[in-house]
Amino acid sequence: MVLDRALIFLYEQVLEIELDDIGPLDRADRPKRLPTVLSREEVRQLFAALSPGPNRLTAHLLYGSGLRLSEALRLRVKELDVGTSRLHVWDGKGGTDRTTVLPERLHGPLRRHLKTVKAQHEADCADGVGGVYLPDAIAEKYPTAKTEWRWQYVFPSTTLSEDPRSGAVRRHHRSDSAVQRAVKKAADATDIEKRATCHTLRHSFATHRLQDGTDVRTIQKLLAHEQLRTTMQYVHVLEQSDDGVTSPLDTLPEDPT
Repeated sequence: MVLDRALIFLYEQVLEIELDDIGPLDRADRPKRLPTVLSREEVRQLFAALSPGPNRLTAHLLYGSGLRLSEALRLRVKELDVGTSRLHVWDGKGGTDRTTVLPERLHGPLRRHLKTVKAQHEADCADGVGGVYLPDAIAEKYPTAKTEWRWQYVFPSTTLSEDPRSGAVRRHHRSDSAVQRAVKKAADATDIEKRATCHTLRHSFATHRLQDGTDVRTIQKLLAHEQLRTTMQYVHVLEQSDDGVTSPLDTLPEDPT
Protein backbone atom coordinates (compact mmCIF):
# COMPACT_ATOMS: atom_id res chain seq x y z
CA MET A 1 0.00 0.00 0.00
CA VAL A 2 1.34 3.41 -0.99
CA LEU A 3 0.74 6.53 1.07
CA ASP A 4 0.18 9.75 -0.84
CA ARG A 5 2.48 12.66 0.11
CA ALA A 6 -0.54 14.85 0.89
CA LEU A 7 -1.86 12.24 3.32
CA ILE A 8 1.54 12.02 4.99
CA PHE A 9 1.59 15.81 5.35
CA LEU A 10 -1.91 15.77 6.87
CA TYR A 11 -0.96 13.23 9.53
CA GLU A 12 2.51 14.50 10.42
CA GLN A 13 2.17 18.27 10.04
CA VAL A 14 -1.50 18.97 10.78
CA LEU A 15 -2.67 16.15 13.05
CA GLU A 16 0.82 15.69 14.57
CA ILE A 17 0.58 11.91 14.22
CA GLU A 18 3.91 10.38 13.27
CA LEU A 19 3.99 7.66 10.62
CA ASP A 20 7.56 6.64 11.32
CA ASP A 21 6.76 3.02 12.15
CA ILE A 22 4.25 2.15 9.45
CA GLY A 23 5.78 -1.26 8.81
CA PRO A 24 4.80 -2.80 5.46
CA LEU A 25 3.26 0.39 4.12
CA ASP A 26 5.32 2.29 1.55
CA ARG A 27 5.49 6.04 1.18
CA ALA A 28 5.11 7.49 -2.28
CA ASP A 29 7.97 9.86 -3.18
CA ARG A 30 8.82 10.33 0.45
CA PRO A 31 10.41 13.75 0.87
CA LYS A 32 13.83 13.62 2.51
CA ARG A 33 13.00 16.06 5.28
CA LEU A 34 14.71 15.80 8.61
CA PRO A 35 12.68 16.28 11.79
CA THR A 36 12.53 19.69 13.44
CA VAL A 37 14.66 19.76 16.58
CA LEU A 38 14.79 22.50 19.20
CA SER A 39 18.02 23.63 20.79
CA ARG A 40 18.31 23.23 24.55
CA GLU A 41 17.83 26.97 24.95
CA GLU A 42 14.67 26.82 22.84
CA VAL A 43 13.36 23.96 24.98
CA ARG A 44 14.05 26.08 28.07
CA GLN A 45 12.17 29.03 26.55
CA LEU A 46 9.21 26.84 25.65
CA PHE A 47 8.94 25.38 29.15
CA ALA A 48 9.28 28.82 30.72
CA ALA A 49 6.34 30.04 28.63
CA LEU A 50 4.09 27.13 29.66
CA SER A 51 1.82 27.84 32.61
CA PRO A 52 2.41 25.57 35.65
CA GLY A 53 0.08 22.59 35.71
CA PRO A 54 -0.66 19.29 33.95
CA ASN A 55 0.06 20.59 30.44
CA ARG A 56 3.57 21.70 31.35
CA LEU A 57 4.22 18.48 33.26
CA THR A 58 3.09 16.51 30.22
CA ALA A 59 5.43 18.52 27.99
CA HIS A 60 8.28 17.82 30.42
CA LEU A 61 7.67 14.08 29.98
CA LEU A 62 7.60 14.35 26.19
CA TYR A 63 11.07 15.87 26.23
CA GLY A 64 12.44 14.23 29.38
CA SER A 65 11.31 10.68 28.57
CA GLY A 66 10.91 10.77 24.78
CA LEU A 67 7.21 9.91 24.91
CA ARG A 68 4.62 10.36 22.23
CA LEU A 69 1.77 12.59 23.40
CA SER A 70 -0.71 9.70 23.36
CA GLU A 71 1.64 7.63 25.51
CA ALA A 72 2.03 10.38 28.10
CA LEU A 73 -1.72 10.95 28.38
CA ARG A 74 -2.44 7.22 28.74
CA LEU A 75 0.06 6.75 31.56
CA ARG A 76 -1.33 5.13 34.69
CA VAL A 77 -0.04 5.63 38.21
CA LYS A 78 1.45 2.13 38.42
CA GLU A 79 3.66 2.81 35.38
CA LEU A 80 5.74 5.47 37.17
CA ASP A 81 8.69 4.02 39.08
CA VAL A 82 10.19 6.94 40.97
CA GLY A 83 12.47 4.63 42.95
CA THR A 84 14.42 3.58 39.85
CA SER A 85 13.72 6.71 37.76
CA ARG A 86 12.04 4.58 35.14
CA LEU A 87 8.77 4.89 33.30
CA HIS A 88 6.96 1.94 31.71
CA VAL A 89 4.95 2.29 28.51
CA TRP A 90 2.52 -0.57 27.91
CA ASP A 91 0.83 -1.16 24.57
CA GLY A 92 2.49 1.80 22.90
CA LYS A 93 2.49 2.46 19.17
CA GLY A 94 2.35 -0.85 17.31
CA GLY A 95 1.35 -2.65 20.51
CA THR A 96 4.88 -2.51 21.90
CA ASP A 97 5.95 -2.28 25.56
CA ARG A 98 9.08 -0.49 26.69
CA THR A 99 10.85 1.16 29.60
CA THR A 100 12.34 4.63 29.37
CA VAL A 101 13.91 7.16 31.71
CA LEU A 102 11.91 9.18 34.26
CA PRO A 103 13.78 12.46 34.89
CA GLU A 104 14.78 12.96 38.52
CA ARG A 105 13.77 16.61 38.19
CA LEU A 106 10.17 15.47 37.76
CA HIS A 107 10.01 13.31 40.90
CA GLY A 108 8.85 16.18 43.12
CA PRO A 109 6.43 17.76 40.61
CA LEU A 110 4.90 14.34 39.88
CA ARG A 111 4.41 13.56 43.57
CA ARG A 112 2.66 16.90 44.11
CA HIS A 113 0.56 16.41 40.98
CA LEU A 114 -0.47 12.88 41.97
CA LYS A 115 -1.46 14.05 45.42
CA THR A 116 -4.04 16.33 43.79
CA VAL A 117 -5.12 13.61 41.36
CA LYS A 118 -5.59 11.11 44.19
CA ALA A 119 -7.81 13.52 46.12
CA GLN A 120 -9.96 13.93 43.01
CA HIS A 121 -10.11 10.16 42.54
CA GLU A 122 -11.22 9.62 46.13
CA ALA A 123 -13.94 12.23 45.68
CA ASP A 124 -15.08 10.50 42.48
CA CYS A 125 -15.21 7.15 44.28
CA ALA A 126 -17.33 8.71 47.01
CA ASP A 127 -19.71 9.93 44.30
CA GLY A 128 -19.82 6.50 42.64
CA VAL A 129 -17.95 7.54 39.49
CA GLY A 130 -14.40 6.49 40.38
CA GLY A 131 -14.00 3.64 37.89
CA VAL A 132 -11.41 4.18 35.17
CA TYR A 133 -11.48 2.54 31.72
CA LEU A 134 -9.56 -0.75 31.56
CA PRO A 135 -8.81 -3.08 28.64
CA ASP A 136 -11.45 -5.81 28.42
CA ALA A 137 -9.12 -8.64 29.44
CA ILE A 138 -8.04 -6.84 32.61
CA ALA A 139 -11.54 -5.63 33.45
CA GLU A 140 -12.87 -9.19 33.26
CA LYS A 141 -10.02 -10.73 35.25
CA TYR A 142 -9.92 -8.00 37.93
CA PRO A 143 -13.45 -6.56 38.31
CA THR A 144 -12.47 -4.19 41.14
CA ALA A 145 -9.29 -2.88 39.50
CA LYS A 146 -11.12 0.03 37.86
CA THR A 147 -11.37 1.86 41.19
CA GLU A 148 -7.87 1.01 42.43
CA TRP A 149 -5.53 3.99 42.68
CA ARG A 150 -2.68 2.34 40.80
CA TRP A 151 -4.81 1.94 37.67
CA GLN A 152 -5.86 5.58 37.49
CA TYR A 153 -4.58 7.92 34.77
CA VAL A 154 -1.70 10.20 35.71
CA PHE A 155 -3.34 12.97 33.71
CA PRO A 156 -7.11 12.60 34.18
CA SER A 157 -9.62 14.85 32.48
CA THR A 158 -10.97 17.82 34.37
CA THR A 159 -14.51 16.66 33.57
CA LEU A 160 -16.51 13.44 33.73
CA SER A 161 -17.84 11.87 30.54
CA GLU A 162 -20.04 8.98 29.48
CA ASP A 163 -18.30 6.01 27.90
CA PRO A 164 -20.10 5.48 24.55
CA ARG A 165 -19.36 1.76 24.67
CA SER A 166 -20.67 0.94 28.14
CA GLY A 167 -22.62 4.05 29.13
CA ALA A 168 -20.57 4.28 32.33
CA VAL A 169 -19.80 7.76 33.62
CA ARG A 170 -16.11 8.05 34.36
CA ARG A 171 -13.07 10.32 34.19
CA HIS A 172 -11.02 9.67 31.06
CA HIS A 173 -7.51 10.98 30.49
CA ARG A 174 -6.88 14.55 29.33
CA SER A 175 -7.39 15.30 25.65
CA ASP A 176 -4.39 15.66 23.37
CA SER A 177 -5.81 18.87 21.89
CA ALA A 178 -5.58 20.63 25.26
CA VAL A 179 -1.85 19.92 25.51
CA GLN A 180 -1.25 20.74 21.85
CA ARG A 181 -2.95 24.12 22.23
CA ALA A 182 -0.95 24.90 25.35
CA VAL A 183 2.35 24.07 23.64
CA LYS A 184 1.44 26.13 20.57
CA LYS A 185 0.44 29.10 22.72
CA ALA A 186 3.70 28.87 24.64
CA ALA A 187 5.77 28.59 21.46
CA ASP A 188 4.03 31.64 19.99
CA ALA A 189 4.97 33.60 23.11
CA THR A 190 8.69 32.93 22.63
CA ASP A 191 11.31 33.92 20.06
CA ILE A 192 11.34 30.39 18.66
CA GLU A 193 10.97 30.57 14.89
CA LYS A 194 10.80 26.82 14.31
CA ARG A 195 7.51 24.94 14.30
CA ALA A 196 7.48 23.72 17.89
CA THR A 197 4.92 20.99 18.61
CA CYS A 198 4.48 18.20 21.13
CA HIS A 199 6.25 15.78 18.80
CA THR A 200 9.11 18.23 18.32
CA LEU A 201 9.91 17.64 21.98
CA ARG A 202 10.25 13.89 21.32
CA HIS A 203 12.57 14.64 18.37
CA SER A 204 14.60 16.93 20.63
CA PHE A 205 14.89 14.23 23.31
CA ALA A 206 16.43 11.81 20.81
CA THR A 207 18.81 14.35 19.29
CA HIS A 208 20.02 15.71 22.63
CA ARG A 209 20.58 12.17 23.96
CA LEU A 210 22.76 11.46 20.92
CA GLN A 211 24.66 14.69 21.51
CA ASP A 212 25.33 13.56 25.07
CA GLY A 213 26.80 10.27 23.91
CA THR A 214 23.92 7.79 24.10
CA ASP A 215 24.36 5.19 21.34
CA VAL A 216 21.81 5.01 18.56
CA ARG A 217 20.66 1.47 19.45
CA THR A 218 19.73 2.63 22.95
CA ILE A 219 17.84 5.58 21.47
CA GLN A 220 15.98 3.13 19.22
CA LYS A 221 14.84 1.16 22.28
CA LEU A 222 13.88 4.27 24.25
CA LEU A 223 11.73 5.51 21.37
CA ALA A 224 10.39 2.05 20.44
CA HIS A 225 11.33 2.41 16.79
CA GLU A 226 10.84 -0.86 14.95
CA GLN A 227 13.43 0.03 12.32
CA LEU A 228 16.89 1.42 13.09
CA ARG A 229 16.70 3.63 10.00
CA THR A 230 13.93 5.59 11.69
CA THR A 231 16.26 6.42 14.57
CA MET A 232 19.13 7.21 12.21
CA GLN A 233 17.34 10.38 11.11
CA TYR A 234 18.53 11.98 14.34
CA VAL A 235 22.12 11.09 13.50
CA HIS A 236 21.61 12.89 10.20
CA VAL A 237 20.27 15.92 12.06
CA LEU A 238 23.48 16.05 14.09
CA GLU A 239 25.66 15.56 11.03
CA GLN A 240 23.91 18.40 9.26
CA SER A 241 24.09 20.80 12.21
CA ASP A 242 27.72 20.02 13.11
CA ASP A 243 29.46 19.35 9.81
CA GLY A 244 32.35 21.75 10.44
CA VAL A 245 31.56 23.80 7.34
CA THR A 246 32.06 27.56 7.66
CA SER A 247 31.34 30.43 5.32
CA PRO A 248 34.20 31.98 3.32
CA LEU A 249 32.79 35.39 4.29
CA ASP A 250 33.93 34.71 7.84
CA THR A 251 37.51 34.09 6.69
CA LEU A 252 38.08 37.53 5.16
CA PRO A 253 40.71 39.59 7.03
CA GLU A 254 38.34 42.54 7.42
CA ASP A 255 34.63 42.71 8.14
CA PRO A 256 33.04 43.58 4.76
CA THR A 257 29.70 44.42 6.34
